[in-house]
Amino acid sequence: MLWIKSLHIIFMVTWFAGLFYLPRLFVYHAMSDDRISQERFKVMERKLFYGIMTPGGLLTIVFGLWLWLGYDITGGWLHAKLALVALLVVYHVYCGKLLLDFKHDRNRHGHVWYRWFNELPVIVLIAVIFLVEFKSF
Repeated sequence: MLWIKSLHIIFMVTWFAGLFYLPRLFVYHAMSDDRISQERFKVMERKLFYGIMTPGGLLTIVFGLWLWLGYDITGGWLHAKLALVALLVVYHVYCGKLLLDFKHDRNRHGHVWYRWFNELPVIVLIAVIFLVEFKSF
């Protein structure tokens, strides 16, 4: 079980690295006004989303499900955590939509919007850590 738990945590860190960094790239992309920078950001965003974030997210979920179903982990805290993970999946998919908007030069948000958008995974991470560590219900 410790191997599975360790892999779950490793891939969760990988996923969150992308969830934190991609919106930050969106901030800089939205602020850029020259074609060379915009094309560079498109490459960086694509590689981060498809090469790090998405595999990290999928493997986080796979190992999390393995822990949950394979070792019969239960409790109200787990239901709250799963709801937050579902919210992260929606956030991840929405990041993919924003990525496509930038790819096709259809961005409709300013850099300030992306700065605020970047805060959601921080709040979710804090809540998930407290739920998992305290298991208070």
